[in-house]
Amino acid sequence: MTEPELGGAATSVSPERGLAEAERVELTVDAVAPGGHCVARVDGQVVFVRHALPGERVIAEVTEVHKGFVRADAVTVLDASPDRVEPPCPYAKPGACGGCDLQHVAPDAQLAWKAAVVREQLTRLGGLSDDELDGLGVRVEALPGGLLGWRSRVRYAVDAADRAGLLKHRSHEVVPIDRCRIAHPAIQQLPVLTPSGASWPAADAVETVASTGGDVTVAQVHDGVSTPVRGPAEVREVAAGRDWTLQASAFWQVHPAAADTLSTAVLELLDPQPGERAWDLYGGAGLFAAGLATRVGATGRVTLVEAAPQGVAAARRNLADLAGVEVVSARVETALARRRITGPVDVVVLDPPRSGAGAPVVRALAAAGPRAVAYVACDPAAFARDVRTFAGLGWRLAALRGFDMFPMTQHVECVGLLLPADGR
Repeated sequence: MTEPELGGAATSVSPERGLAEAERVELTVDAVAPGGHCVARVDGQVVFVRHALPGERVIAEVTEVHKGFVRADAVTVLDASPDRVEPPCPYAKPGACGGCDLQHVAPDAQLAWKAAVVREQLTRLGGLSDDELDGLGVRVEALPGGLLGWRSRVRYAVDAADRAGLLKHRSHEVVPIDRCRIAHPAIQQLPVLTPSGASWPAADAVETVASTGGDVTVAQVHDGVSTPVRGPAEVREVAAGRDWTLQASAFWQVHPAAADTLSTAVLELLDPQPGERAWDLYGGAGLFAAGLATRVGATGRVTLVEAAPQGVAAARRNLADLAGVEVVSARVETALARRRITGPVDVVVLDPPRSGAGAPVVRALAAAGPRAVAYVACDPAAFARDVRTFAGLGWRLAALRGFDMFPMTQHVECVGLLLPADGR
């Protein structure tokens, strides 16, 4: 199976000249890399190739040239991997939508791809040895529901012709589409996109939500302000045995099974005990705090720290029935540095943004002396850097679970258990 030939012949490259943008070259693809790419080399020059698979021989077209490496798209597959499949979406190809990275990859191979990336990042950035990684049994688990129709929150960009669509890879160019195949079925049916005749002259973007509680909302975004135009401004989510009410534009996991999956994994790894004290850092609407509160009981205490006003409001509303929970409105770094929260603490849930927690937060946590930290990570590189910082402070990564919460894309979620190496 091959990608369609887009025209143009492949060329050989001289080491002195290097590759140029729009140039085509034949190459053999090597290992997977972060970002939805595979690595290849042409006369010593590193090429990060999208729309390819390890072991394939392809003709690649250069899309970007940087000092030390180039980026390229595989436009013709000469020798295909047995893991290659036909993408179910006609926009998942070079030069079109950049939302999905792995539609050309078979389901099991997608899981293996993501596990390989996690392992590589923990080796290169986290400093873990092969033996340590083998002991962790690094793998990525599929979530229920399949590869399509899972995304419960989709943000569409709006182009100069007032059409909603999705962005090209590493570009601000909007690709008009008929529907997004990974979007929730209720979102796919909304009259938001051009084929329905929709036009968005007053919007910079269009946000759509299909909640686990059955609410469907469309909002237009202008100058950073989200205004609902269809459906409720507040939506109901169901997770961890509770109902949650929050603004449609507030953060919530985009896969319908993600909230339950992560809550269960965190509680299994931490195993909170009655009477313990817990911190839920970057706590959002309070998903993890609710589970912690149930486990630590009436004699325990849970402190949630969140900076986003929508998250703080949602947490205070949704956790109001849990007497042992305190919600602190602050940046985590500030709360720790200025002692807005203080120990002693027994267990910590750390769920930072994509950039990671960072060394100051990790050092403050280690100094607080919890018996265990559950780290929820949406970026393997940031996670690996923080794992290395923990290791330098005498902590070890004792367990790791990976989840395919974003099928068809490069993204992967991990939950790691960090323990003091001395076993205190």
